[in-house]
Amino acid sequence: MGKSDDTTSSEFSKTISVPANEWRAEITIVNSRFIAIAAPAFSVEDARNFIQRIRSEFADATHHVPAYLIGHGTTVIEHCNDDGEPVGTAGKPVLSVLKGSGIGNIVVVVVRYFGGTKLGSGGLVKAYQQVTKAVLAELPLAKQVKACELVCIVGYSDYQKVRRLIENKDGEVIEENFTDRVSLKVQIPLSNLTDFERSLGDLTHGMAKVTTLKPEVMVLRPALNLAPSQPHRQ
Repeated sequence: MGKSDDTTSSEFSKTISVPANEWRAEITIVNSRFIAIAAPAFSVEDARNFIQRIRSEFADATHHVPAYLIGHGTTVIEHCNDDGEPVGTAGKPVLSVLKGSGIGNIVVVVVRYFGGTKLGSGGLVKAYQQVTKAVLAELPLAKQVKACELVCIVGYSDYQKVRRLIENKDGEVIEENFTDRVSLKVQIPLSNLTDFERSLGDLTHGMAKVTTLKPEVMVLRPALNLAPSQPHRQ
């Protein structure tokens, strides 16, 4: 039987690339079909639920080989499983490709339909790595960054200028409320926070009121190399 590995490793950088959505790729080697399905996973529970969904979708497959990298900050959880393939020929090759990709919070399941011809240990390692690289080559990406969640209260005369400032600092408006003044709940990347607060004070002549709700949250931002947003089958 295959082997399962769960370990923790060193921290990701403050900004990491993560899958924007689910993506699929398929290759055929000596009549065996290998289908790699990648998706974002922000917890071990997310990853396990995804793995179970893929097992159910491809219930007639010979093997369902999972691997994932979960977490940010001080710990990253790694997991892989050979799912009945010879030890070390499936899960670890998939995980090694993930670890070398620079992508975090990712889960991949490689589904294999056995084609009747044994590939040997070397052939299996190559096949599982090849299909994993294929799905990552097309995987739509987003950036996961550390941000601060704030409430900014400004006057109506400053509202549009403040909206433009938030956009210029790569921030996002989560919620707006309009009463005698405008209240904006926003998320600003930590790397831009000091500059944003200084610019906000200058822009509103010190009249803006700022309250910190969450000093550090993880948020997603579009990456430059986004592919089409729908799940893909080759």
